[in-house]
Amino acid sequence: MLEASFTLFLMMLLSIISTIAVYLAVTERNLLRAVLFSALQSMCYAFLYYILMAPDIVLVYIPVSIGLYPAAILFLIRKTKECE
Repeated sequence: MLEASFTLFLMMLLSIISTIAVYLAVTERNLLRAVLFSALQSMCYAFLYYILMAPDIVLVYIPVSIGLYPAAILFLIRKTKECE
């Protein structure tokens, strides 16, 4: 029973952190910080998928959403202005 309540608490905490990271990513003027907040949100989702016992999704989600996507966006930001 204690393990189940800890798991639910951890899922709730990750969901709240993810929601805050999404809000900060959308409202941030500095595009580099917005990409970092987006990566934080993706990391929270990856942990949630791991807790929900979906290892196949985690193995694909981590490299794409935490690695490739921010790298591509950072490359594009470097070609333009850093702030909106």
